[in-house]
Amino acid sequence: MTTTATRTAPPRHEEPPESGLIGASRPFAWLLIVCGTLGVVASAVITHDKMKLLEDPNYVSACSLNPVLSCNNIMKSWQASVFGFSNPFVGWVAFPMLVVIGVGLLAGGRHRRWWWTGLWAGSLFGVGFVSFLQYSSLYKIGSLCLWCCLVWAVTILIFWYTTVHNVKTGVFPVSARVREAVLEFNWVVPVLWYGTLLILIGIRWWSYWKTLL
Repeated sequence: MTTTATRTAPPRHEEPPESGLIGASRPFAWLLIVCGTLGVVASAVITHDKMKLLEDPNYVSACSLNPVLSCNNIMKSWQASVFGFSNPFVGWVAFPMLVVIGVGLLAGGRHRRWWWTGLWAGSLFGVGFVSFLQYSSLYKIGSLCLWCCLVWAVTILIFWYTTVHNVKTGVFPVSARVREAVLEFNWVVPVLWYGTLLILIGIRWWSYWKTLL
């Protein structure tokens, strides 16, 4: 009787280490696609309202709901144009790129370590930038923009799960214990991050929130 040896093929998102190429899981690819799409939508709405405000200084955006949730106050601040142009233009560049990257990974795309490090560095810049905007909104401008909050949320997810991916695939060399902890409890960081933001928002405007109770 002849026995045919079978060989288990590696998962589609993985590549033999000697190739130097690293793919990504389908959930991570979809996360980039969904978060990138939401970022594009938020950038489009903010850009629309900004253009309307430039045309008519008395224009009131649909998301200016009360003294706290006031997109108008945000768009009139200097922090809305940190680089000399409206911040959403950064989103117009970054978020479509993430959608394209996600689609490419979903189709089986693989990249070298330096590429993954570059993607992480870009997400680090993004989360650093939105952290500055969060601080400005809470403690300098004194208002929140709901669409900006959506950008904050997706940027945090993109940064954290890019970090998780790089730890998982060995792009970032860490101990086995750290790797296991990151993979098993990967949901903890975004939950704590969002929770901290909600607490800070609650404390900052508690005098207003309690009038709604």
